[in-house]
Amino acid sequence: MQLAPFGSWTSPITADAIVADSIGLSSIVLDGTDIYWLESRPQEAGRSVIVRRTTDGTTTDITPPEYNVRNRVHEYGGAPYTVVDERVYFSNNSDNCLYVQDLRTPERVLQLTHDKTKRYADLTIDPLHQRLICVQEEHDSADFESLNTIVSINLTNPDDVYVLAGGCDFYAAPRLSPDGTKLAWLSWNHPNLPWDGTNLQIATVNDGFLSALTLIAGGANEAIFQPQWSSDDSLYFVSDRTGWGNLYRWNNGTVAAVYELAAEFGLPQWVFGMSTYALVGKHRIVCTYSQGGVSDLALINTLSGHFTPLNVPYTDISSIRAAGNLVVCCAASATQTNEIISIDLLTESRQVLQRSNKLSIDPGYLSIPQSIEFPTTEGTAYAFYYPPTNRDYQPLLGEKPPLLVKSHGGPTAATSNQLSLKTQYWTSRGFAVVDVNYGGSTGYGRAYQHRLDGNWGIVDVDDCTNAALYLVEQGLADVDRLAISGGSAGGYTTLAALTFGNTFKAGASYYGVSDLAALAKDTHKFESRYLDRLVAPYPASANIYHDRSPLYFTDRLSCPIAFFQGLEDKVVPPNQAEMMVAALKAKGIRVAYVTFPTEQHGFRQAANIKRALTGEFYFYAQIFGFQPAEDIEPIEIIG
Repeated sequence: MQLAPFGSWTSPITADAIVADSIGLSSIVLDGTDIYWLESRPQEAGRSVIVRRTTDGTTTDITPPEYNVRNRVHEYGGAPYTVVDERVYFSNNSDNCLYVQDLRTPERVLQLTHDKTKRYADLTIDPLHQRLICVQEEHDSADFESLNTIVSINLTNPDDVYVLAGGCDFYAAPRLSPDGTKLAWLSWNHPNLPWDGTNLQIATVNDGFLSALTLIAGGANEAIFQPQWSSDDSLYFVSDRTGWGNLYRWNNGTVAAVYELAAEFGLPQWVFGMSTYALVGKHRIVCTYSQGGVSDLALINTLSGHFTPLNVPYTDISSIRAAGNLVVCCAASATQTNEIISIDLLTESRQVLQRSNKLSIDPGYLSIPQSIEFPTTEGTAYAFYYPPTNRDYQPLLGEKPPLLVKSHGGPTAATSNQLSLKTQYWTSRGFAVVDVNYGGSTGYGRAYQHRLDGNWGIVDVDDCTNAALYLVEQGLADVDRLAISGGSAGGYTTLAALTFGNTFKAGASYYGVSDLAALAKDTHKFESRYLDRLVAPYPASANIYHDRSPLYFTDRLSCPIAFFQGLEDKVVPPNQAEMMVAALKAKGIRVAYVTFPTEQHGFRQAANIKRALTGEFYFYAQIFGFQPAEDIEPIEIIG
């Protein structure tokens, strides 16, 4: 074992290896005995491809090379395809149009819609009426908000489009009952987002039209997630009416809890098609639930209420689907990156169908996260702490490691303890990392989530700052080498922490917000009223927006910042970063601004992911004064 300063350790976890071997996995669909999922491939400029696995174990790409299966409804998309009887219905990213592909003649792909101003998500087939039911988002005019509805599209005459439900600001999850006689869906209105308050409605389907609309659950202060019909005409869903997102069942006009637990059985619905449970036969549910930021898998008997945890080695589980006794889901753990697995409930045997990264890493280079609770302004907050770990090195005597504080996006979201090779990139080189679930994060109950109401830029900053100070007090971090990094909303937390405090000595903002008023005035419909709850209504409270915007207080800055920005970002436009960079340049503070012309909100292309990761590491090396063990392409640092 060698003696070497933190930050200068040689690691086999290279940026090249991370991007070369990594894919995104999501959107599992079952069609008979066939299993489908979506792969997002940085090596193909972020193209998303549907993959099919048949019963004999054969895995095949079914999306032709000229298509990219993705939608941009709510900008974040989700549920861009479905499969029924070997027919694949999907949204193509380049033109927003819907296509159908018959896998019995896979070379044949037919275009269903032609209007590029309309986007589609959450597709479901109504076989009785030979139509596709989905969420439609119209972008006919730049002068007005997009229009969201639930529509039906005639499969024999795709120009025949009928609005089934409209009048609300947002819609999601249109779900037909098994016999096709009822349709359920979610809707909500400004200023709420789906995790604030949603309505769950059902309607009777008569000759293809809807009647007898009934509100099942929800309201302005109750969030509903993932409605799903069972074979006995019951409607299941997740509600946070008790302060925790638990499972409920509606049947014959009555709503009853399936199982009550101080845990989260749902997720914030940032994208369409999210699934945390699936029905197994008539009387069982397989589900994932989260406690303390860690997920588990369980079976619930809906007749007896018996709750049976399943022994699986995973701590982050999503996209659950089931057919018979077969369960398929995405799963990850502290030592395993995301993978698609199948579980036979009869034998409890597991099979890995696909891995998000096939890089084989010696455990001696892996930092195992530790769940920590630490004191903060609002009581207690939570985080995952990763100590620097590399089997080949030990630090210099008396040296404490630099600490990178990660602030997740959302901010209504959460980080997990699943193996992140990007995190291990830092820890294997001698950084400590703490990934903070600040107040406002999900997975800890509705009350913890709403700590951030009216306090964005305060509670999140306090919690990230206090996480760093807690680790310094524990002797686990160097007080003079504290950095903070985050993307999107996490980028705002980063900039606010650097501007309004003096704990951190450097930071990196990925497509982060610097001017809250600019964000309130210039963002997409889905989040256009998000800040009403997180900050205050705008423009009535313009003074609060000004006072919490880092851009207007650059005189308080005294530490370097690196900015990484996609130039096609519609969620956080580039001008947010550019205004901040200009202000820092004018003040003479060291600043880096790295742009990616073809990236949107979040980086999907392999070369850009690598450039951002290594660029941030290079930046800290220059600021904190250590020598990286490998050659890294420099980024320009001004000042």
